[in-house]
Parts: sequence; structure tokens; C-alpha cells
Amino acid sequence: MAESGGKIIPVAIEDEIKTAYLNYAMSVIVSRALPDVRDGLKPVHRRLLYAMDELGLHPNAATKKSARITGDAMGKYHPHGDMSLYDALVRMAQDFSLRYPLVQGQGNFGSIDGDPPAASRYTEAKLSRIGDEMLADLKKETVDFVPNYDESLTEPVVLPAAVPNLLVNGSSGIAVGMATNMPPHNLKEVCDAICAFIDNPDITVDELMHYIKGPDYPTGGIIFGRRGIREAYKTGRGKIITRGKFVIETSKTGKESIIFNEIPYSVNKANLLTKIAELVRDKVVDGISEIRDESDRDGLRVVIELKKGTIVKVVLNQLFSHTALQSSFGVINLALVEGRPRCLNLKELIHYYVQHRIDVVTRRTKFDLRKAQERAHILEGLVIALANIDEVIAIIKGSRDVDLAKKNLMERFLLSEAQAQAIVDMRLGRLTSLEVEKLKQELEELRTLIAYLQSLLDDPQKLRGVIKDEIRIIAEKYGDPRRTEIVADEVESINIEDLIKKEEMVILISNLGYIKRVPVSAYKSQGRGGKGMNSVKLTEDDFVKQLFVASTHDYIMYITSAGKAYWMKVHEIPEGSRTSRGAHIKSLLAVSPNEDITTVVAFKDFSEDQFIFMGTARGVVKKVQTVEFANAKTRGIIAINLDEGDSLVSALLTTGTDEIVLITRKGQALRTEEVEVRASGRSSRGVCGIKLDSDDELAGVLRVNNNEKMLILSEFGYGKRVEYSEFSSHGRATGGQRIYTVSEKTGELVGCVSVGDEDAIMCITSQGKSIKVAVNEISVMGRSAQGVRIVNIERPDFVIGVDRIAREKDEQDLPEETDEVLTEEDPEAGVDKQIEE
Repeated sequence: MAESGGKIIPVAIEDEIKTAYLNYAMSVIVSRALPDVRDGLKPVHRRLLYAMDELGLHPNAATKKSARITGDAMGKYHPHGDMSLYDALVRMAQDFSLRYPLVQGQGNFGSIDGDPPAASRYTEAKLSRIGDEMLADLKKETVDFVPNYDESLTEPVVLPAAVPNLLVNGSSGIAVGMATNMPPHNLKEVCDAICAFIDNPDITVDELMHYIKGPDYPTGGIIFGRRGIREAYKTGRGKIITRGKFVIETSKTGKESIIFNEIPYSVNKANLLTKIAELVRDKVVDGISEIRDESDRDGLRVVIELKKGTIVKVVLNQLFSHTALQSSFGVINLALVEGRPRCLNLKELIHYYVQHRIDVVTRRTKFDLRKAQERAHILEGLVIALANIDEVIAIIKGSRDVDLAKKNLMERFLLSEAQAQAIVDMRLGRLTSLEVEKLKQELEELRTLIAYLQSLLDDPQKLRGVIKDEIRIIAEKYGDPRRTEIVADEVESINIEDLIKKEEMVILISNLGYIKRVPVSAYKSQGRGGKGMNSVKLTEDDFVKQLFVASTHDYIMYITSAGKAYWMKVHEIPEGSRTSRGAHIKSLLAVSPNEDITTVVAFKDFSEDQFIFMGTARGVVKKVQTVEFANAKTRGIIAINLDEGDSLVSALLTTGTDEIVLITRKGQALRTEEVEVRASGRSSRGVCGIKLDSDDELAGVLRVNNNEKMLILSEFGYGKRVEYSEFSSHGRATGGQRIYTVSEKTGELVGCVSVGDEDAIMCITSQGKSIKVAVNEISVMGRSAQGVRIVNIERPDFVIGVDRIAREKDEQDLPEETDEVLTEEDPEAGVDKQIEE
């Protein structure tokens, strides 16, 4: 070192590492990983766009090889690896990466499945229309230029950016000790917000959110909740939950499929499908029979086919929990402001963009003004020369050379050197009278333009108006509808019911606990006295015990023999065909081994104004507000304390002030006021509802509706309709009045429903046969009549349940059949005479 004249300076290694790493960190932060707040670009993207501009690759030009573009950018402005340059170019051309691509690619530029693009020697590219707007007015001294890496050329520090690129396309990057992750937004919404800010610089973030609703991803999806959006816009940081958008489709065979046509932003579709397949293989997700990718050039379509009877909601929750179909976007609005990284809120992002545009438009106006003034100055000289053309020609002819001619002209007409040069350069063709008029007209237009440009520089408000007009033009030219849906609820409270069609369902529960739902439309109407059709395929020792009809959106509450209540939505019950057995109820509810489902009730919502009115086999009744059961769900809570040996037989929804009819198996009916039964807590026993004989039991409870009639059905298929007005109101705990004459032919009463004239009923037998009958086929009779045959029973089968269903609008009048009428005197004979009392 001594020979070369150098000097050794001892430095502590920790100081050297600290200095070197700090220099490296600052280089990464400022010159690589973070976007500039003004144009939203990192140096590599800015240099690529500038290189394309220099190559003349504008939207109306032909494309050039990507290798040529990256080569120019690398050789002139960005001395880094060609693959990093090509990757940056590719991303700017991908419509699933950028909301508004800045580059128009030709060839294979990769896919949402993560497929790599073709090599740069195969693909071609040029600026997109919106990318070209980023470079508008670049040649008008609107931005500063600095020397390139070897100082042989110059490059722009920032682009003019007529498009608010940082907000509309977002950005992501990892620097040293910091990172940025900014979501894309809708161009129209951003432009509206910018215009609002220009009109009112004191506008708040909340007011700006009236214009910018939230991120708008190129891949669509659904954003859940506004809390994360609000935090991100107010503080610069927040977490936004996004889910894929899907629909439910049902095949002709009854199988349901979940169709995802949009997935969260930046999710790799191929990896997503692989992950779902692994979860199905490992039995983390149950109920999926097949996964298909039916995506094509028209759009994304991922089909997840479910096994028959699978609960859609359960599968969706599992998919959202274990896969990227639900993703969180961690917003970090970090950008370079005057060369320093800053975390910015929404208003600051708009403020700095508007400031940049003010600077660009001011510099552009000054440039245009200077050029206009220079041109006007020349034209003024030409007009003077043309007004004195003979003298000008004489001066030029009398001069020894051009320089002397210019000097003589300047002295004679008090012209500048530029004006004199223009005169000596003027062609003889400009001497025609038409050309003279054109010069004068151009000069007049220039003076008007100069006055306008000067007024812009003199009036900042007018200049802001120009910026606003230009941003509106950008919105009109390139704006499009929002792709990402935003829902106000947080993700935990979102229910997929909106995707489930409202439909009447028959719910069947067997003695061994199998449950299913079947659309009412699957049953054909039959005439009274028909034998019915098979409704469920049961094992030899099983029989159908409960039948219920409700809408897919209703709550279904199950109350067990142990007096516990459970609820679920109807659409959560597995759907089956008419002949399928269904799923076991204990796989859906946390029912104890010694519990059986004894009664079921449907209702729309939990309320303090609605009650569950319950009746037990021993005639005990009680009523409880439905709101008391809100926490039951599938784990269950106590609904009634039952005496030993007693069981629940009926429960229905009431208002608290209705009249109730209690009907026994032996044919007694008591009409009483519901107010006589005081509302009690869930764990109470209840009170005596009807006084029963020792061998009698309660068969059912009905709510009085004078616009309807009572329909009762016996074990062996006989029934009738009875007017409520036939019964007078009595006090609670009395014996009631006769409603039916029970005999060996008819068997005891097994069910009762309240029906209107246009309704239909569904009956089911212990062997699983069901029949659907229009109510108007069943005669209205007096209290003691034994009725008509409704179901043709082949013993030892017997009827176990009946329920009302809404009659289809297009159902035709059913054919009448001969009534088989039983009388009080001779139930076996079928005598024609009907006894009303």
C-alpha cells in the first residue's frame, strides 16, 4: 500500500457492516422495492415504460419482441438481470394481476394457474392505451430528467401519470425492514374521489369513502365487512377479508354443486385445486365427490360437486377455513414521498397525486406558453415582413450575404434575430394573399392561446379545474363497473341463505332417527282414497315417525323426548330423493343416545312476541317465548321438564293471545284461551291443559283460525274436516267436547292440522308410504261423524302423521272419487247416511 501512495484506515467491523447495510437498505427502499407516491411505479416499471415510449411502442403501433424491450431497458437504464425485467413486464400485461394493465401483450403471458409466460424471445408487447396515458406530455418538460447509470443518457425521475396508477393498480414490494401492499381500486370511483378532493381540499376520509367504496380486485370476489377498509383508509394499515364468489347449482338427479366463478386476488387457482383435493383425500373436508376446473377463455369456473345429501353450508365453511378461497389482504399503504418511505392514508394518497398533477400541468402550461410565445414572436416578424415585402426583398437583394441581410432587416424593422432568420428562410410561396391570411389567423389563435395559458398560471383554481376535467375524461375513456362486491356484514355473520332458493320441503324423520328433506314438488297429487307412493326406503324394523313441511329458510326446532330443544335451518338438513333413507339426526344434532325427536316446529325468527306452545301426552301444556331458544342451535337446551313416563306430542307457534284446541286420541277436543296458560321459563313443567281419561292421551294441539278448519286423521286412514265454530271455549283443565267417534274400523286419532280450502295435506304411514291429497276432497262434517277414507291402509300398516302443505298454483282440480262414509250406528257397514251429531 505504501508503494501505491495509499493509506490504511482502521475501521471497526461492526461500524463498517452497519454503514454498508444501511447503504444497501436505503438503496433497496428508494431504488427498488417501493413505489413513488406520484406515479405508483417502481424504478424497473418506470424504466420499462420509458423504454417502450422511446421505441415508439404506442397503442396504435405494432408490437415488438419482449426481449427487445427488456434489452433496451437493461442496456440503457436498468443494469440488472433480464429475467427480473421480463417478470416486471409480464406482470404489467396480466389482467389478473393489474386492475388496468399498462402493457398490451401478445403471446403467452402466464395464467392465473401460475403457468409461467413464454420466453421473452417468443412474446411481443406494446403500451396499452392506459399505459400510454402514464407517459402523456413527457416531452413537454413536465418532469425532471436525471443521468442514467453510466451518464450517457437521461431518464425521467417520475412519469407524468395522467392516470392515478398507485390507487387503481396498487403495488406490493418487500424492502429492508418495511414492505408495501396496496390493493387496486376502481378507476371511476378514484376519479370521483379526486374531483371531490379538488373541489374541497378539507374533505375527510369518511367523505372520500362515499366515492371509493373499497378495493376492486381484477379477479372480483366478495369483501366482507367495512371495518378493515375503514382502518386502511384512515391509518394506512388494515386487514380486508375476501372470499371467492360462488353459486349453488342443482343437477337433475338432485346433486348440488358449488360453482366458484371468482376467487380472491393473487390466489393461484391450480394450487387452490390441489389443496382442496388434498383436504378431501385427508378427510378434512367431507361431502365432496368431484372437483373440476371448467375455466376457459370466457372466464373462471371451478366446479365442486357434492355427494347427495351433503350440507352445502358445512362444506363451504370448511373450504373457507382451510383454503385460500377466503383470504385476508393486509393493507400497508407505504410509498415514497420526496424520496422517503411514508405510510399514507387515503386522503394523503389523493393529496400527493393531485399535487403531482398540479406540478405536471403547471410545467406543461409553461412549456406550451413558451412555445406559443416563441411561435407568436416569429409570426409577428413574418407579418411585418409581408406588410413591407417589397422593401424586405430589396434589403435582402442588396445585402452581400445572409448575415448582412439579417442585420439590415433587424435594424430597419426592429426585429429580433429569430424573426430575421425566419424572414430570410421564408419560401416565396408564402407571399400569396391566402398564405398571408393564414399567418394572421394563426397569430390571432396563438394570442388567444397565450392569454388562456397565462390565465391558468395566474389562477390556481382554474388550473385545478383543468386537472379535474382531464381526470373525468380518463374516467369516461377507461372506467368500467366494479368487479368486487362489498357486503357490510363481517365475515362471521354471513349466511349463505341468499344462495338457497326458497322452496317448500317435506321433512321426514324415522323411528330410528333418520332425517331427510324432499321438495314438495317431488310428490304428485293423488285423489282421496289412493294408496300413496313410497316416500322412504327403510329397514325392516324402522318406520316413519314424523312428517313436517317448511320452507328452506325457516328455522326448524326439534324437541326431544327428554324435553330438550335443538334448532337448525331447513336447508341444513340433507336433501334426499323420495326413496332415500336420509342421514341420521344424531350426525346433525348433539342428541343423547337415550333421546328421541318427538315434535318439530318451524318459525321465521326468534322473538319475544312469539311463543312455542307445547303439549304432552298426559295433557300438560306450557308456552315459552321463542327468543328463549336462540342459543339452542345444535347443542340443545331444556325446553320442558317432563314427568316420568310423559312425552311431548305437539308444539306450535303462537302469538300469546290465540285460542287453542287440544285434541285427544279418543276423540275429545277442548277449545280454550291461550292466555289461561301463563308464559314460563324453559325449565318449568307446565300446567294441566285438558282433563284426560286414564286410557286417553293427547294427540295434537291446534291454533284456532276461523278462516280455516280442523282436519283430523285416524290410525287406519279415516278423517274429516270440522269447523272451529262447532266448539265453544272452555276453561283450562276441563274434559272438552266430542270431535270424533273412535272405533275398531277407524282406530284412534293420530294427527290433526289446521287447513284452508285451497291447501293440500301429506299423510305418511309407519311403512313409509305417503299420499298427498287436496283438502277440498275431504268432507266437512259434524263433531261426531267418523269421516271419509283418506288413505287406503293395508294392515298391519297404520297412519302415523299428517301435515299441511301449500298447494301448487298450477295444480289442476283433482278428479272426484266416491266417498266411503262411516256412520255412528254402524262403522263397519259404510251406510250412506251421515250423522252430524
